[in-house]
Amino acid sequence: MTFSLHPQLQKDCIDLGKLDLCQVLLMNDSRFPWLILVPQRNNISEIYQLSTDEQHQLINESSHIATQLKIRLQADKINIAALGNQVAQLHIHHVVRYQTDAAWPAPIWGKFDTLAYTEKELHGIQNKLHNLLQR
Repeated sequence: MTFSLHPQLQKDCIDLGKLDLCQVLLMNDSRFPWLILVPQRNNISEIYQLSTDEQHQLINESSHIATQLKIRLQADKINIAALGNQVAQLHIHHVVRYQTDAAWPAPIWGKFDTLAYTEKELHGIQNKLHNLLQR
């Protein structure tokens, strides 16, 4: 069975590529740089539904992404969350936070409308994240 990404994630995100388990997406919101990891498994909404090996792989991939975001974007904090209240498909947010960002120190959700990347901004963030998926 071919993996199918939830339509809302397709609409809201830019596909950056794949790791061994997860598809890696860039949320199209320039206000808060963030990546979303989506395990490429259909009909999964919770981490515990993955096999034990897949759970370990998810943690490894999440840690890799968090480390790279912290280094490459010089984040003050990386917020990691699996909410799934609006999109049931399992997906893990990795949000870059700065003490100077518009929502600090509060959570980002529900604070602002998304602000899509301009072409120039998108090119800039993609350059900063170049080779992110290489391990």
